[in-house]
Amino acid sequence: MATRKDEKARLRAARLEAERRDAQAARKRLILGYGVAGVLTAAVLVGIGVVIASGGGGSSESTPAAAHIDTATGSINGVVPDAREGAAPPAVQNLDLENAAADAGCVLRLGLPDEGANHLEPGARPPNYRTNPPTSGNHVTTPFQQADGAYGEMPALIDFVHSLEHGRIEVQYAPDLPETDQLALKGVFDESPSGMLLFPDPRMPYEVAATAWTQLLGCKRYEGTRTLDAIRDFRDQFRGRGPEGQVPITP
Repeated sequence: MATRKDEKARLRAARLEAERRDAQAARKRLILGYGVAGVLTAAVLVGIGVVIASGGGGSSESTPAAAHIDTATGSINGVVPDAREGAAPPAVQNLDLENAAADAGCVLRLGLPDEGANHLEPGARPPNYRTNPPTSGNHVTTPFQQADGAYGEMPALIDFVHSLEHGRIEVQYAPDLPETDQLALKGVFDESPSGMLLFPDPRMPYEVAATAWTQLLGCKRYEGTRTLDAIRDFRDQFRGRGPEGQVPITP
């Protein structure tokens, strides 16, 4: 028959065992909590990294190298990159812009009126730009100017007009231009992408156009090498010459 002393010993052992189990369970909960916190922290850090890498408001995936998108110059703004490899361009035959434009049947409009440079919020309705494509005017606030690069679709008007203010050259083409001709334009872009944007534009009255701040080259028809000469001459004459063209450009 158990004595009072034996009963006390049994109860004490049972209490200690219960305390041990409680302590073990608490330790497991603490470890699990640290694990969940670590996963959440990692997710936050990854999210921050994605935003930084995309230039604020850009794609959540890394951009293809062939698009030459430089987020140090602006934002992607969710516009799809053009990852196609361009065709190697022929050597320039005509180094005189006016002669090259005339030979290609392009309109050259230089020294157009400055339509202003006030800043608008992202997504704001664009003003009625006086040229098509636009060559100046009110535009999106920093840092949402469209980053240098090749894009598979047209960025917002107010986004790429701001890029012009920073001395950028924008080569635009009709979306129904044959792909071989698009790849020829992409090849010209690829040879010197710094300070350049390339994208389709379904709104303009040209098959191919190039714009700088207050400058416009508009070509009703794509004429092969002659058009490429005019675009390269336009690029070389006006790249980096916007009112805020202080962003470094490496030809």
